[in-house]
Amino acid sequence: MRKPVVLITGAGGEIGHGLVERFAERGDRRIVTIDIARLDESVAKKVDREFTGSITDRPLLERLMAEFEVDLIFHLAALLSTRSEFTPVAAHDVNVGGTLHLLEFAQREAESHGRPVVFMYPSSVAAYGLPDLETKMRVGKVREDDYLHPTTMYGCNKLYCELLGTYYAQHYKQLAAEAVSRRVDFRCVRFPGLISAETMPSGGTSDYAPEMIHAAAKGEPYGCFVRPDTRIPFMAMPDGVDALLTLASAPRERLRRTAYNVGAFSPSAEEIRDVVLTAFPRAEISFDVDRKRQAIVDTWPADVDSTAACRDWGFAPRYDFQRAFREYLIPTIVRRHATA
Repeated sequence: MRKPVVLITGAGGEIGHGLVERFAERGDRRIVTIDIARLDESVAKKVDREFTGSITDRPLLERLMAEFEVDLIFHLAALLSTRSEFTPVAAHDVNVGGTLHLLEFAQREAESHGRPVVFMYPSSVAAYGLPDLETKMRVGKVREDDYLHPTTMYGCNKLYCELLGTYYAQHYKQLAAEAVSRRVDFRCVRFPGLISAETMPSGGTSDYAPEMIHAAAKGEPYGCFVRPDTRIPFMAMPDGVDALLTLASAPRERLRRTAYNVGAFSPSAEEIRDVVLTAFPRAEISFDVDRKRQAIVDTWPADVDSTAACRDWGFAPRYDFQRAFREYLIPTIVRRHATA
C-alpha cells in the first residue's frame, strides 16, 4: 500500500531546510525529498526518503509515484536568476520542463488517489518587467496582474510556470469527454528578494543586501552593484517559509487567485547601507554599479501590493525592515562569522 507523504523538490536549499524542519516538528506527514545533490546530514535524518536526482528525470518520478501517495508538493527546484542568464536553455529545461513534469505527476497522483494534490510553487518578483525607471517610481506598489513583461530568462520561466499551474488547476484537457481539471490545486507565492542569515549569498541579482552584511561582519570592503536609490521589495527568509506553509493550509474556498504577491519591506540600497553602518561603524561600503545588473533590477517593482494575500489567507510577515536587520540578519551573521 502506498504511503501518504509531502514531496519537497530542491530540498537542499534554505527554504527546503525550513520546510523539512517544520514538517518534522509537526510529525503529521512523512517527508520525501528530491534534490540534485545529497542533503546535509542534519536535514537528511529528518526525511523519510531522500531521492537524489533531477526533476527532469521522468523514471525517478515514476519510481516515486509507485511507492508513495503524494497529496502535497512544494516545488522549490530551479536554476536561479543569475545562472539562468548565463545558461538560458538549461534554465528552460529545468525551470519549465521540470515544472511541467511535476504538474503532470501531480495530475496523475490526484487521479490515482481520488483527491486534489496541493501544488505549492514559489515564483518571483522577476516575473514583472516595468518599461522604465520613471514608471517604476510612479506606480509604487504593483498588483499581481500588472506589468507582467519580464526581461530575464528566469522571470520568463517563472511567469510561464504560473500560467501552466493555472492551466492544470482550471483548464486541463478542457476538450476531454469527461472533466479532468481541478485535480491539481495550484497555489503560487510570488516572492520578493529573500534575505537569509543562514546561507551565504550566491551572487543573485537581489543579493546586494546580504552581501553588505557579510562583508561588514568579515571586515572586508564592499562595492554595492546597484545605485544608492535602487529600491525593490524584500522579505526575511523565515517569513518566506511561513508564507508557503500558511498558503498551503488555507481553505480552497477562500482563495480567489492562484498567484499571490508577498512582500515585507522595500528599502533603498542606501537605507540598507545606513543600517549596516550603524551596526558596523568601521565598515567600508561603497557603490560600484554594475550596469547590466542594474538594468535588470530597474525593471522590477519598487514594491508589491500584498493585499490579496492578506485578505485571502492571512499573510502577515513578522519582520519589518528594522527588525529583519537588527534582530535576525545582523546578529545571526555576526555569530556565523565569529565561529567560522
